[in-house]
Amino acid sequence: MTTKRIRAAVVLGVVAVATVAAATISAQRGGGFRQRFAPQNFAPPVRYDGKFVFVRMSYPYVGRGMPPWSHDYPTGETHFMRILSTITNVWSHVEESSILSFSDPEMFKFPLVYLCEPGYWELTETEVKALRSYLLKGGFMVVDDFPSWAWGQFDFTMSRVFPGLQWIELDETHPIFHTFFEINPFNVIPPYAQLGGKPKFMALFEDNDPTKRMYAIANYQNDISEFWEFSETGWQPVDLTNEAYKIGVNEFVYGLTH
Repeated sequence: MTTKRIRAAVVLGVVAVATVAAATISAQRGGGFRQRFAPQNFAPPVRYDGKFVFVRMSYPYVGRGMPPWSHDYPTGETHFMRILSTITNVWSHVEESSILSFSDPEMFKFPLVYLCEPGYWELTETEVKALRSYLLKGGFMVVDDFPSWAWGQFDFTMSRVFPGLQWIELDETHPIFHTFFEINPFNVIPPYAQLGGKPKFMALFEDNDPTKRMYAIANYQNDISEFWEFSETGWQPVDLTNEAYKIGVNEFVYGLTH
């Protein structure tokens, strides 16, 4: 059996393991995230101990219901970290994750951060400087879960962080899609039709040069973590869910190794 087939088989097996464990969690907590949690119930950040932590970034939100940046929390990252820690040698916290703000100096202790629903995202001047410094010092940001209408706000906010940089669209040949798994990310159909249009993978590079270091990747018109969250339910086909996990693993491994 080839290495690629072994890895694919491992993912299928791990998804099954995550499915059983997550079903128990779901039963204990009683239904969907919006019913399970109130804002005050977000877990405190994980104390830094050198192990990799899934760091979800937050931002102020004025509106009803749960803040958009919390979508798929905490089930999405818990399922994903079970996969990542099982099939790679990344020494990780699996059951625990952290929520930080862009003004929190703790962000600089972690090599990779995750942001979702950036259509509502705004930064203060202090946070702009902090994020710029974080990315220039070697940090990496994965952005997920946003429809086409959200791009304008997201692009504007990032233009304050790096005024001279432009987002560059990636194709399936970019090394990020071959870092751990050999994948074609465009095979994953977005879970929601209203996301609008064909999925794209957009990236910011040092000096606008794709051969130099990538600062951030955006899963534009896609929602990879939605597959992670509901992987125990059968809501999406197993093959698509596996591919969504592979995309996440590749993005995280790339960010941790570049």
